[in-house]
Amino acid sequence: MATGVASVWVPVDDMDRAVTFYRDVLGLKLTDEQPQWSELDAGGLMIGLNAREGASQHADGGAVISFRPDDDIESEVDRLRAAGVNFTGEISDHEWGRIVPFKDSEGNDLQLYAPPKN
Repeated sequence: MATGVASVWVPVDDMDRAVTFYRDVLGLKLTDEQPQWSELDAGGLMIGLNAREGASQHADGGAVISFRPDDDIESEVDRLRAAGVNFTGEISDHEWGRIVPFKDSEGNDLQLYAPPKN
């Protein structure tokens, strides 16, 4: 039986660029940095940046990591856009919350998620 998520691995082409994005742009705490593997603390969830091997192909689709902004979602979108983040859509409202999709420095799908206000 699975009792929780231990970590999330994200494939990266350029470790330095990816570490800079996750640490400096998203504001996660870097806990380990190596040429082929780096780790960041995302509020108790370990995100591992895993260097791709040169022959590895990018895949369409796959996992999406959702981040919860500290402030309102609009403020975080403004902050990330000012840092050069590529948003692939606008904020959308749903009964289960609000999301906005964007890409990391390596082209992986990410999103901001804000729960519904009660």
